[in-house]
Amino acid sequence: MTRAFVFPGQGAQTIGMGKALAEAYPAAQAVFDEVDDALGEKLSALIWDGDIETLTLTQNAQPALMATSLAAMRALEAEGFAITDAAFVAGHSLGEYSALAAAGSLSVADAARLLRTRGEAMQAAVPVGVGAMAALLGLDFEAVKEVAEEAAQGQVCQAANDNDPGQVVVSGHKEAVERAVEIAKSKGAKRAVLLPVSAPFHCALMGPAADVMANALDDVEITAPAVPLVANVRASAVTDPTLIRSLLVEQVTGSVRWRESVAYMAAEGVTEMWEVGAGKALSGMVRRIERAIACSAVGTPDDIAKLKG
Repeated sequence: MTRAFVFPGQGAQTIGMGKALAEAYPAAQAVFDEVDDALGEKLSALIWDGDIETLTLTQNAQPALMATSLAAMRALEAEGFAITDAAFVAGHSLGEYSALAAAGSLSVADAARLLRTRGEAMQAAVPVGVGAMAALLGLDFEAVKEVAEEAAQGQVCQAANDNDPGQVVVSGHKEAVERAVEIAKSKGAKRAVLLPVSAPFHCALMGPAADVMANALDDVEITAPAVPLVANVRASAVTDPTLIRSLLVEQVTGSVRWRESVAYMAAEGVTEMWEVGAGKALSGMVRRIERAIACSAVGTPDDIAKLKG
């Protein structure tokens, strides 16, 4: 079996995520301690015992999900599974930072600080209520691009996340996204629903956040990852640190090409994917993209015990 490690994005957060890993594995606890130190606050207390509304704030959810993913990766390593067992790493949006930290390209502390900055910058880029995102189900990416163009009418409306063959997310000005929902329904979408997000991610409205991230990434050391990263905006493998840096900036306004990324890894011989961290959203997407790929979620000690067989 040729493996890839994949890392979830925003929306996977739950109160208590990673706690059982931290209790079972000192190396997992050390990740949460390192993130707390890097941010100068007890993010771990919010993750394990806080309220979901506060955890879901973008500036909290992003470093929290990365911390949980890295804790799961350290637990895997403690059981003898290595990052170099994989042919590729990939992550969905913020999960790309988790993937890079897991592969040793970014330090955990730098990833935590970058994601706090990224979350704050994304939230600040567009006033609350001005932007929106919607999931369009039952239309393919090309059809959704046409819907977005028709809906824009001088505003921003872009296909933001190409998640799987039947789920594409649009992002942009609220009125334009609302128009896209109605147009998609008229074009045969099974469902078209506004998402409960605080900002319109992965579209041109995030330009100010991309500028902030360009400055923040300039101050951070990025090394070649231990295994190639399949980048969101390229849907192909990269290892060059300079290119990775520029793609992380591009990713803020660019589409998350998840469907193509999974198809790329499948074409390169990947037969199993381990979703490292919170939830099982990516596993569901992967199954809808490439049925032949075996998926395993790795978020608890029980999950790891099953993998050990």
